[in-house]
Amino acid sequence: MPAGLALRAVQRSCVEEGLIVERKWRILKRAITPQIVAQLYYLLKHRAYISGKAQVEVASSTEWGRGCAIGAFTTVKIGGRFVMGQRVQIGSNCFVGARGLTIGDDVLISPNCTILTGNYKYDRLEVPLRQQGTVSKGVRIGHRVWIGANSVVLDGADIGDNVIVSAGSVVSGSVKANAIVMGNPAKVIFSRR
Repeated sequence: MPAGLALRAVQRSCVEEGLIVERKWRILKRAITPQIVAQLYYLLKHRAYISGKAQVEVASSTEWGRGCAIGAFTTVKIGGRFVMGQRVQIGSNCFVGARGLTIGDDVLISPNCTILTGNYKYDRLEVPLRQQGTVSKGVRIGHRVWIGANSVVLDGADIGDNVIVSAGSVVSGSVKANAIVMGNPAKVIFSRR
């Protein structure tokens, strides 16, 4: 086996082991941190209300405005910077993968919504997706946005101010301010004045 191939194999093995150790640490951290600790942490740090039935990771990379609320059965995975403006409401049973997520003031996120801020790399066919790692462009949601129930916001989305995302829509790109979008992929159906 040529030295270059052997070196690449060792590097891949180290990366895989590092990912496994990182995953095990996250699982252990979740298991030993009771949710009441997360609730108190965010209440004291940001004056935010988190339902006792929500699962929110404790992270120092958060910047939240006052009056934010996270509903029951919502899961928030924080793997990077997570900025929320004031009075943001995240409904019940949502999933938020926060790795480069910015949400403006007075945003309403209805129940059963998903916000994803990462994506798997997929450029090498011979390597399983999990082993290729992930990339993140981040997501920006402007001020006074309403995201309807069962909607999905994908990595790289940039939603302008005063936008309404109709129920069941999938947003993956840029949405201009004051638009009402609908569908998969979300398209502008009306402009608010």
